[in-house]
Amino acid sequence: MTNPLDALAGVANAAAPLPNLVTGGQPSEGHLEALKAAGVTVILDIRDPMEPRPYDEPAATRRLGLEYINIPVTADTLDDPTLERILEVVRSNAGRPLLFHCASGNRVGGALVPHFILDHGMTEDDAIQAAMRIGLRGAEILEWGLDYARRHTP
Repeated sequence: MTNPLDALAGVANAAAPLPNLVTGGQPSEGHLEALKAAGVTVILDIRDPMEPRPYDEPAATRRLGLEYINIPVTADTLDDPTLERILEVVRSNAGRPLLFHCASGNRVGGALVPHFILDHGMTEDDAIQAAMRIGLRGAEILEWGLDYARRHTP
């Protein structure tokens, strides 16, 4: 069995920010096959289903026997319910290898900021740095994640 991060070779912003969590941009069908061989069991895709894709990812994922979850993150869904659904999937799969992806890693980075802060005790600065390493580039996406974390910090 290969390492899940190695299975993402060539994927934009591929990273392994936490145990059992690999992140990145859009994987190919070959990447999905390699991820399965590396033990990944869940694919969390936060791209809008209407975004152009090189293949039918939901069908390819299911054909491989992997669980496919799509929670679209768009300008219209930068809200608490969307982030809470994402965090629930990430938290509930903490013991299972999971690929969390969007097109480039930008949206994934923003969505993981509150997870890093609330669930892993990172400071805001450390969470932002971790998010940037996995592809965060957009100020609006960063603010979405930071605002949520600030409002939910005990």
